[in-house]
Amino acid sequence: MQFLVILAVVAIIIAADKVKKQKIKKKYDENVIEIEPNKKKLNLNINTKVIWAIAIVALLVLASLSSVYTVDQTEFAVLTTFGKPSNEIVGSGLKFKLPYPIQKVHKLSKETFSLTLGYTEKGEQMQTNVAESKMITGDENIVLADLEVQWKIVDPIAFLYNTSNPETILKNATSSSLRTVVGSATVDDALTDGRTKIINDIRENLIELINHYNLGISIINVNLQDVDLPTAEVDAAFKSVTDAREERITKINEANKYRNEKINQVQGEQAAILSKAEGEKISKVEKAKGDVAQFNAIYSEYKNNPDTTRHRLIIEALEIAFKDARVIIVDDGGNTVKYVPLEELLKRGGN
Repeated sequence: MQFLVILAVVAIIIAADKVKKQKIKKKYDENVIEIEPNKKKLNLNINTKVIWAIAIVALLVLASLSSVYTVDQTEFAVLTTFGKPSNEIVGSGLKFKLPYPIQKVHKLSKETFSLTLGYTEKGEQMQTNVAESKMITGDENIVLADLEVQWKIVDPIAFLYNTSNPETILKNATSSSLRTVVGSATVDDALTDGRTKIINDIRENLIELINHYNLGISIINVNLQDVDLPTAEVDAAFKSVTDAREERITKINEANKYRNEKINQVQGEQAAILSKAEGEKISKVEKAKGDVAQFNAIYSEYKNNPDTTRHRLIIEALEIAFKDARVIIVDDGGNTVKYVPLEELLKRGGN
């Protein structure tokens, strides 16, 4: 297409030059005797017509070619008529439009872009930008923070026409969000376990700014790459403090663990003692209930047959008292009487 444009321009220039030369030649011929005037005039007119025809054909071909364009599935396309954008996004495929400069198509990629703050990547090498990364925390410490923002275009019309340079505004908004959030955090938060909250706050702040300016983009991800102290000495001192703090936390955790183990052990022993005491209590209560029931039964029998009950109780008491005693029977004269332990003999015979 560029070749056709050049060809058309050259043809027009040649045609204009020929016309100019024709006027000069005509003026010159008025003062000289012409030899074969009709032949010279015919050749000059033929050459001029051919050049003009070539120029017109080239312009027509150029116009037809500029009316056809394709939109890839990975692209957005916005069609403008005399510079005014249409309200609809052009879909993918083969499309037609009026020749330039009546209509013009603007294409934008649907890919995810990466914006870096505090450093730039050149191939496999990374070059730091101290001016972008240096900032002050809320407790007045200087840190160097590197940030990466992944974003993509979601509204190509807004991206093209709402602002003159949306990428510059995005970078300025990113820098503002980073400095605002880090400026309200402590150096401990920025260098240790507060990074997650800082990243979330930066993302929320940045999205709010992007929506305010209506840039037509969406924030996909925010990643706080590195947060360092400006000098090696300061960094080493901070690491020493951090190590001491972590050791303190470790000791506290170990002490709490030992305390919990001892508490669990004592609580277990306490539960065992209480359970045993409860068991003994229940056993004694049940035994007492049994004794009371037995006493009530004996007392009831005693009320009905007092003499018999009295003698039975005496005999039972003697049986208990002299259970293992040797039995000797004497008569009234003091002489011993032979006693044959029939029950014991029967027991032995049974065995």
